[in-house]
Amino acid sequence: MMIGTIYNRDKFLNQIASRLNRPRISAPMERTKWKYEPQYEIYKDADQYELLEMLKEHCKKIHTEIFTVDLAGLPEVVNEVVSEYGGGPVVTWKDERFSKWGLDSLMKEKWPSENVDVFEWDYTLWEENVHQAEHANVGITISEITLAESGTVVLFSDKDRGRTVSFLPKTSIILIPKSSLVPRMTQAAVKMREMYQNTGHVSSCINFITGPSNSADIELNLVVGVHGPIKATYIVINDI
Repeated sequence: MMIGTIYNRDKFLNQIASRLNRPRISAPMERTKWKYEPQYEIYKDADQYELLEMLKEHCKKIHTEIFTVDLAGLPEVVNEVVSEYGGGPVVTWKDERFSKWGLDSLMKEKWPSENVDVFEWDYTLWEENVHQAEHANVGITISEITLAESGTVVLFSDKDRGRTVSFLPKTSIILIPKSSLVPRMTQAAVKMREMYQNTGHVSSCINFITGPSNSADIELNLVVGVHGPIKATYIVINDI
């Protein structure tokens, strides 16, 4: 990874301190210790079953269909949802978990044999990736962290997982490992911090997505599909 060089940092920071008419703070700041932290208390005792029920209930509010399946039934459910959405073209990330979860036979055999176009993200193809996602009917991605309280999935982008797969196709299928469920944003932030502490790396592009595209900016009238998929389906995989 290329690390950038910072020029004139001290001069810049000294100038800001001068304009603020105070000395520049150079010592590390001590993190504030709050007496009360209610954000950690809400749903803290909820187990994965309770979180899943919470997610199902909230999906009703965000116009999102949700399925719960074991790995053995995953290919069948994915195929049914794609068929319900009108078939291909389908665009997916390049992710070894698709193979691990038994989707190879669907994506590389069944769909091609039925003339359903499938495109796997390839970072070497640059503009072709965006073109394929833009013209796809279905995009298939994977949630790394899932917020039960709001029905929000968290997608980490990298060179093999382009973010356009989640918002350029007409419809979206998001696979959710049950183990990824957390109560709310507080726990999601903690989990991402732990990921960084354990690996020294976190995705430079993290998308929090709650169901299909929704906007009520104009006269508070809800419009679906303004800036993303018009339909979304969550498929929760029983991995624990």
